[in-house]
Amino acid sequence: MQPTFVLVHGAFANSFSFAPLQAELGLLGHRSVAVDLPGHGFEATFTRAYQTPQDAEGLATAPGSIKGVTLADNVAHLIGILERAKQNGPVILVSHSRGGITATAAANARPDLIDRIVYVSAWCPVRLEVGDYYAEPEMAGVDPAAFASALAGNPAELGVLRVNFRTANPDSLAAFRAAFLADGTDEQFLTFLNTFQPDENLDVGGPADRAQAATWGRIPKTYIRLADDACMPLAIQDRLIREGDELTPDNPYDVRTLAGSHLKWLVDPAPAARVLGELAALAG
Repeated sequence: MQPTFVLVHGAFANSFSFAPLQAELGLLGHRSVAVDLPGHGFEATFTRAYQTPQDAEGLATAPGSIKGVTLADNVAHLIGILERAKQNGPVILVSHSRGGITATAAANARPDLIDRIVYVSAWCPVRLEVGDYYAEPEMAGVDPAAFASALAGNPAELGVLRVNFRTANPDSLAAFRAAFLADGTDEQFLTFLNTFQPDENLDVGGPADRAQAATWGRIPKTYIRLADDACMPLAIQDRLIREGDELTPDNPYDVRTLAGSHLKWLVDPAPAARVLGELAALAG
C-alpha cells in the first residue's frame, strides 16, 4: 500500500514551510500530510504590535496563544494525526529540527503507528536532554546569544519564547541568515523568514522523552544529514546518530546526506523528495 508521509516542522515554523516539498512529493506520486503542532499555523499569535510600524513595548508584553502548550500536547496532537494516517496504510514520520523531539516522544508512546521514522537534521535526544547538548563540544560553534537582539520580552514572564523575525536590525538578520540559510539568496532568506511565527513554546521535554530502546528503538529509522547546517552542525547530527545506534545496535540508522543549510532542503526540495521517495519504496 502507498505510504503517507507525515511531516513535522521545527521551532517557530509551521506546515506552510513544507508546501514546496509536498508539491515535489505529489509530482513523484507520493501522499503527504504537513502537521501544524498546537499553537502553530493558523493557531499562531501575530499581534498588532508585530506589524509595521512595530510597537516594541506591546510586542514584549502581548499574550501568546502558545503559552502553556507542552510537549505532551504536541505528542497527543501528532498521535491523533498518525492514527488517522495509519488507517490508509504505512506511515513514514518525517521531522525537522526541533520537531524531532515531538516525533521521538510520539514514537516512544505509539511505535505501532509508525513504519519508518525519518530525522532531517532533527533532534533525537538519547543520552542527554536537548538543552544539555548545547553545552557539549559538538555545539561549540553555535551561539544562541546571537539572536538575543531579536528576542522580544522575557520568556519567563511571557510564558513563551518570542523572537522578532520582522526586525530591521542588520546584526539580527545576519545572524538569522548565517544560522538558517547562508546558501540561499536574499529573496529566499527573507521569504522564508516571513513564514516563521514569532512565538514558540518553552517545553522541550525531559529524561522520559529521550529515545527508548523498547519502543522507539524497534522502528526502522533514517537520519538525513544536512552537510552545511550551521544551526545543527554535522558533529551534533553524527553524535545523535551514533548514540541512537548504540542504543539499538540491531536497528541502526539508515544514513543519507544532502548538501545545504538548515533550510535549503525546503527551499530546493527536489533532492529531499527523491530521497524520501526511495524510503517510500522500503515502507510500501
